[in-house]
This record gives sequence, C-alpha cells and structure tokens, in this order.
Amino acid sequence: MAPRRTSPIYDALARIAPGQPLREGIDRILQAGMGGLIVMGDGPEVLNICSGGFLLDAAYSPQRLSELAKMDGATILAADASRIARANVHLVPNPTVPTSETGTRHRTAERVARSINVPVITVSQRLSVITVYAGDEKHEIEPTIRVVNRANQALQTLERYRNRLDTDVASLSTLEIEDFVTVRDVVDVLQRAEGVERIAEEIEGYIVELGVEGRLVRLQLVELLGGVELDRRLVVEDYRNDEAGVELDQVLDELNALSTEALLDATNILQALRLPSDTELDAPIAPRGYRLISRIPRLPDGVIERIVARFGTLQKVMRATIADLDDVEGVGETRAVAIKEGLSRLAESSILDRYS
Repeated sequence: MAPRRTSPIYDALARIAPGQPLREGIDRILQAGMGGLIVMGDGPEVLNICSGGFLLDAAYSPQRLSELAKMDGATILAADASRIARANVHLVPNPTVPTSETGTRHRTAERVARSINVPVITVSQRLSVITVYAGDEKHEIEPTIRVVNRANQALQTLERYRNRLDTDVASLSTLEIEDFVTVRDVVDVLQRAEGVERIAEEIEGYIVELGVEGRLVRLQLVELLGGVELDRRLVVEDYRNDEAGVELDQVLDELNALSTEALLDATNILQALRLPSDTELDAPIAPRGYRLISRIPRLPDGVIERIVARFGTLQKVMRATIADLDDVEGVGETRAVAIKEGLSRLAESSILDRYS
C-alpha cells in the first residue's frame, strides 16, 4: 500500500521512531530528567538564525546528544542526523511568525519549523514530553504502548470495514451479472472502499511512529488491504463517465480528496464519477466490465481494454460468442474460449453465493 500521507511530519517521526539512533539519544535526555531543543538540518537557512554556541562537526551518537543536552542552547544536527553540527546554539527565528506555544523552548521550535521548514524536536524537562514540529504541523510523541493499543483498535475497526466491503463487492458482482445494478450499489461500494483506505491511512501513521515496534501491525495491515485498491480502481473504471474527458487517476484523486463528511454525501461521489448530479440513486447503471473480466487469469490489461472498447458493457461481453471474442485484436480462439468459460464460472459462483 502506498500511504496517502506525504506530510513532512511523518518523515520526522520516522527518524525518531523506536529503534532509530536519534530516538535512543532523546530517550537518554528524558531518562536524565533534562530538556532539549534539536534542529534536524544544518543548511544555510538554519545557520542564518544561529547565534553563539560552538562548532562541533562530530559523528552523531546517543551519548553525545544526551551530554550536549546539559547545556541550555539548541543542538543542530545534519539533515539525516548522522552528524552533530553545532551545540549550545541560541536560535533567533523571525519573531513575526505566529505561534500557539507559550514556553520559550517550544515557541522557538514552532517558529523555526514554520519559517525555514526544517523538523525541530523539543524535549520538555518538566512534562517529559517529546514534541515534533515540521512546517505548520505539530505532533506529541505518546508512549509506545499507548500507540500500539490505538493501532490494534484501528486494526479491529479496519477488519470490520473490510468484511463489509467484501460483502458489498460480492453483492455488486452478482448484480452486475444479473444486470440489476443501481447507482446506489456503486456509491455504497466506493464509500466503503474509501472508508477502508482512510482507516488504513491512520494505521500507517501509527506504524511510522512505532518504528521497529510496528512490524506486526504492518503485516496485519498489508493482509487486510489485499486487493482493496485494485477493486476501488476497477469499480471507478467501470462506472465513471469517460465521455467527460477526465482521466481515471483524476477521478480517484478527487475521491481521495473528499473529507469524511463529504464522502457520506452521494452527490459528491456522482460528481467525481462525472455522472449528472440529479441522477437518482435507484436508477439503473451498467458496468463496462473491467472488474469482472480482470478476474479471468492471464488476461493482459491491453486485451481487457480492447474487449471493453469493442462491446461497451459487461452484458454485451457475456452475450458475445466465442467467434465474436475471437474477432477482438489480441484475443484469439484459445483466449476467447477461456474468457467465455471464465465469465460463465463467475456467473455461476456469484449466483450460488447470493442464493445459498
């Protein structure tokens, strides 16, 4: 799965996740009851706001970081945290940059992150809390066990959603074969698929924060997400209005961009699919056949595209004879027989599942 989140905060969280050398150094600072201000970047934009301190340019180690935290100033690391560039530095960010923080250390960190777009980490001596700032985002690091519990709860929710999605997709397959699909059936599947993707996105954030502790969570996530993205893509390909001249990826991006509240409004789904906004949810709609035809083994995408282009709808493909299928470029008699038999098997199994 490709995570949707590309926020700078997640890059920073990955660098200080459990198992990373930088996290070990930060944990040492916490265990010693000290505070700290760490800037992850030593480019010119960072050096321009540095005052005082001393040049170190030494290889990073957790022990060195915790020792340097005994001083009041900030510690400047290389962008990849491989070296400690400067220590005991006084940071002078633009004072006009807005900040919601009140403490001196945290106020400085937020202004630095917002003004020069580098990750900044604070360790609160009084509260023993690690806070990460990146751009306009802020994230407080929670105890690992609490993050694990949240991830497990999210996995349970994802499993329930996935089961409902599988039921809806199976029902849609039967309705497609029987030619009884309504707009509501399509909307329900897309809403469910988007819900699964969004829960998975939240879990991906937990995995990033957990680092080496998130391996089992990732394995479960990969298992639960198997085939969801492909089904989502093929359902959109089957039912979008391709006469609108909008590419498939743009439709998928628009669905992805909908807020959770907007996703619950069927009108927004219709708009993304380029269907008329006044379309009744109980109105019939015919699939092109991409999703069901793709279930036939060893059938190249190009051949599927040509079959759909030739016949237009799934029902016409299912009614086509072997000779009709053979006429499509790239199919051939052997493949035409496989397509005909494959669709027949799918029809039989879908109807048996529905009425058994």
